[in-house]
Amino acid sequence: MPKNKGKGGKNIKRGKKEAEDDKREIIFKEDGQEYALVLRMCGNGRCEAKCIDGIKRMCHIRGKMHKKVWISAGDIILVGLRMDMTNDTKADIIHKYTPDEARFLKSCDELPRDLRLSEGVAGVFDEEDDVDCGQDYFEFGDDEIDRL
Repeated sequence: MPKNKGKGGKNIKRGKKEAEDDKREIIFKEDGQEYALVLRMCGNGRCEAKCIDGIKRMCHIRGKMHKKVWISAGDIILVGLRMDMTNDTKADIIHKYTPDEARFLKSCDELPRDLRLSEGVAGVFDEEDDVDCGQDYFEFGDDEIDRL
């Protein structure tokens, strides 16, 4: 067997894309888009977010952002509303804002003044709120849980 003399795997050979720390252009909302605050991650590329218009929506992380942009609870995101649906409970995540960009949006009056950006999960999501993130698909009886 030959010795490994390289510096790593296929990512080194391709040339890693380094994160740009330069300031990027801020994307403002357009028609059919809304700012939202991520309440919690539900798994399978989905999260629950409360939009600025006051509606809680189940958001889907689009493929371009999947495994490249990490989204967590408390982040400010831009969502695209689904116009073809009759219910207004689903949306697609278009962009994630950095904390600096979120503060800039707040100073430009794009985000409400009473929104706390650095509060994290504890202040965003109330314990008594009943939210369904697909748990009804995984209903087990007591005897099935004991077998697991």
